[in-house]
Amino acid sequence: MRGQERVKKMALKLSLKPGEKIVINGAVIANGDRRTSLIIHNKAAILRERDIMQEEEANTPARRVYFPIMLMYLDEDGYDKYYETFVARITELMNAIQTPAILELCVQISKDVMAKNYYRAVMNCKKVIAFEEELLADVA
Repeated sequence: MRGQERVKKMALKLSLKPGEKIVINGAVIANGDRRTSLIIHNKAAILRERDIMQEEEANTPARRVYFPIMLMYLDEDGYDKYYETFVARITELMNAIQTPAILELCVQISKDVMAKNYYRAVMNCKKVIAFEEELLADVA
């Protein structure tokens, strides 16, 4: 490749605590009793245990947005079903939100979902969940 620069993709290195679980392309992987590191060399759908939400945990408007995005990320075959749910939930959330910064995040989440950049959408949705938790704490 004379005269052309090669772009080297970086591998993803994950450090796992003892007993920590991750999901890689739908497979749940649990670490043993010692800290370990994994190196992922190709594109894969990866979520750490702390980022995995169970259906019963999708109990607030922002969490109901997060859940179908997470499912699209981990199970692209179910995209159509999860996408319909996502659209309904993000619309509800955006109609209820009045904070410009959070509305902007919701727009970015929608753009990321449309671009199939699910991991980024999930991480931005976690910011919306944190905002929502602050609001709910102020009410309580």
